[in-house]
Amino acid sequence: MAPDTHHSSPVTAFIALGSNLDDPAAQLRSAAGSLAALPQTSVARTSSLYRSPPVGYLEQPDFVNAVVMLVTRLAPRELLERLLAIERVHGRTREFPNAPRRLDLDIALYGDRVIREPDLIIPHPRLCERAFVLVPLMEIAPDAVVPGHGRVVDLARLVDTSMLIKLSEVESKGVNGGITEH
Repeated sequence: MAPDTHHSSPVTAFIALGSNLDDPAAQLRSAAGSLAALPQTSVARTSSLYRSPPVGYLEQPDFVNAVVMLVTRLAPRELLERLLAIERVHGRTREFPNAPRRLDLDIALYGDRVIREPDLIIPHPRLCERAFVLVPLMEIAPDAVVPGHGRVVDLARLVDTSMLIKLSEVESKGVNGGITEH
């Protein structure tokens, strides 16, 4: 039997974007364009850009992060494969956990699905502890629900946001030239 690569009805998925190398804001703008070009997928909303300190390995530059809301017919596995391909085009290497990177794309949420496979976990396993994902997600979908955890707006109140800085349009030039709704 062939793997399920498409859904019969559209699903809302949220993709977390991050970069801390080679003009991170430009990396995120380019990645947002690549997301918009995915088959059977459209970008519904994009968050502002946020600067955050690194997690885990601390001897690296700050990250720039955002979240993009997609409406897609791609199945979760196919979407993951497409995200990994976009990362490769951007020169992503995986030298060690939490290493500096040109681009990181993670499926934060995929509808109300809960998936636990060796290389595909949805919701993202650390979503509820990461201000750099929850805050941009709250900006574009405050009432989105993280299965088993609750509404994004409520979860965002539980994380430390003191080190998260929303970048101005001048600083970031925004994803998609302004990280605006489409």
